[in-house]
Amino acid sequence: MKHLILALAIAAAPFTTAAHEMAKGPNGGPVVDSAGHHVEMVAKGSELVLFLTEADDKPLASAGAKNARAIVQDGGKTATVPLQPAEPNRLVGALAQPLGSGARVVVSATMADGHAVQARFVNN
Repeated sequence: MKHLILALAIAAAPFTTAAHEMAKGPNGGPVVDSAGHHVEMVAKGSELVLFLTEADDKPLASAGAKNARAIVQDGGKTATVPLQPAEPNRLVGALAQPLGSGARVVVSATMADGHAVQARFVNN
């Protein structure tokens, strides 16, 4: 069942996020547009950080985010990483190990205002 949910999340992710993807964000990670918001992924060592901004690049408050998680497929293994809000506009989680090249990360969260944020990344 867990694998079915992951497969559905990965399959649906391209349809729920816009096709717009920037090369690098202000923190050095890839950026994806998601329902009028920008999500930047930065993975350093065993820390996964998502920076959230509005379409005009103003910080999107992460306080009050619910059900924030990242589903990580890396090296043939799948793991769910809970993400915690960190001021002012970050979601932070602990990885079991650093992300390998080609790892897939699907992020989802419901913001305090009810907006759903979803993003899909491939680690390079």
